[in-house]
Amino acid sequence: MPNLSLEKALRVRGLTIIAGVDEAGRGPLAGPVSAAAVVVPERWRCKGLDDSKKLSPAAREGLYAKITEDPKVVWCVAFAEVEEIDRINILRATHQAMARAVQGLAAEVQHCLIDGLRVPNFPWAHDGVVKGDGISLSIAAASVLAKVTRDRLMLEHAREFPHYGFESHMGYGTPQHLKALRNHGPCRIHRRSFQPVAQLALPLEDC
Repeated sequence: MPNLSLEKALRVRGLTIIAGVDEAGRGPLAGPVSAAAVVVPERWRCKGLDDSKKLSPAAREGLYAKITEDPKVVWCVAFAEVEEIDRINILRATHQAMARAVQGLAAEVQHCLIDGLRVPNFPWAHDGVVKGDGISLSIAAASVLAKVTRDRLMLEHAREFPHYGFESHMGYGTPQHLKALRNHGPCRIHRRSFQPVAQLALPLEDC
């Protein structure tokens, strides 16, 4: 289970405001990518918190409430929208969303722990932590906030675009989603630069 060992090691070096950073939604064919940054207090605990991918939707929602309602936790969620993803590519857009999340924190961050690899030209000192959402509690908290926030947004899009089943796959390339793309073509929130949206010779008008 994730813990605060990495954060503790940074505190020993005199760094006290440490943000865990993670993203959700790099792989889907539709919708934005979200990123969250979370600063948790020393010796903070949150029962059941883990990598969001290992948790049920109900567990994620419960943890989201615990994290966001804790007055000692500082957090922010930010997005890169579909237009930006198509313009600058998904990796750069993800990095932009991460930077926006850190920038939006009501705290002067001294160091970041980012899930995955280091981010080139990131505006804050940071460490990349591979599989960090299963190692660091602050990254795990960020993973839950990013995932829940994006899923909620995709449920809103499911009501706006009911043909695609976004409520069941959140924009990922499931057989159901691919069939809907073939039948209806892409809608406003599809990533036109992604396969198979760009590769199936589909009409590009909005639905």
